[in-house]
Amino acid sequence: MDVRRSDVDSATTPTRQRQSWRNSVRTLNTTTRPLFYSGVLTAPRVSTVRRRSNAHQIDNDVDPNQMALLVKEKWELSRVTPMYNFRYTELKAYSKNLSAFLLEEKQQGTAAAVAGYDKVFAVTFSTISGVAKTKDDAETVFIQINSKPVFAAAGDAPKVVWSGWLTCVRAAPQYLQSLPPEFVCLPVFCSSGAQSLTFLVQSWFERTFDCSFGSLDLSPTDLQWLAAIWTSYHNERKIRSLKLKWTLPSEPPLDVTMAVDGQDAWDLWDSTHQQEDANDIYIEHVKRFLNCIETHFYRHFNIHLSAGVLKRVATEGASVHIDGKVKICPEYLPSTMELLTECAILRMPL
Repeated sequence: MDVRRSDVDSATTPTRQRQSWRNSVRTLNTTTRPLFYSGVLTAPRVSTVRRRSNAHQIDNDVDPNQMALLVKEKWELSRVTPMYNFRYTELKAYSKNLSAFLLEEKQQGTAAAVAGYDKVFAVTFSTISGVAKTKDDAETVFIQINSKPVFAAAGDAPKVVWSGWLTCVRAAPQYLQSLPPEFVCLPVFCSSGAQSLTFLVQSWFERTFDCSFGSLDLSPTDLQWLAAIWTSYHNERKIRSLKLKWTLPSEPPLDVTMAVDGQDAWDLWDSTHQQEDANDIYIEHVKRFLNCIETHFYRHFNIHLSAGVLKRVATEGASVHIDGKVKICPEYLPSTMELLTECAILRMPL
């Protein structure tokens, strides 16, 4: 357990003019209403129960080499509105078009800070099968940007300077079916690399597919869900400790980090999760689990963690931060991305 005070960090990000998904929806509702299945977009509801995925099924569903691409990085999360006229048959063309867009931006100086004037970008779009779990989920799209000097030797391998992927896992079927057929919904965007490249990639998507990106910050309740879900996999993936970090309201803010032994966390979860079907997890179980942890801490240190904000949850194989940063291990991937898909759609402008 670690208690320390920390200053609140601040950061500035560039702003830009984004195309409006809200305007697109308004236009579609007024000029092409017959394209809708239901006439209007159906907003999803917040889930109060989640069904735990089979931890080992993902090994059969996703190619190991492709899985390695998803779990080796720490990702920054964004949400993206449905993309207009995105076609899986055009991925090679998208690779060329985004490469050309980056070259143009580099020539104008926008991308100089990423790779310098003496380097070129090569973009690759691909699909990752097996992440989507229902017939309504769109296939996951993975994007990789390589760079190497213009005058590199023939044997020099390009260096990966940016990676990202868009995914949709068990999105609310009512919402997906209310979209016009011209729209593809991949609401979770994960990126790893220079912020300036992320900015350019998102700009290209917005211009090409009339969509809009936004940050995907999470709530303390989202982190509580993941703490409980990840602990529930202890029998499938042993964890040495469950680490949780709260920030308490004080001046300056007080950070409290707590590490719960993995077996103790599992025993606590097992005692609070009394359910006939062990794969069904209710919000009541989640709240009870975290309340027990906070009560135990209070008995020892006389500090009410419930007065603070849960900011981070981690195990050896995964971590998530309230600011929208996540690292995932294979066993946690389906359940984690299902929760993030719901979060992205709920935070989407309608």
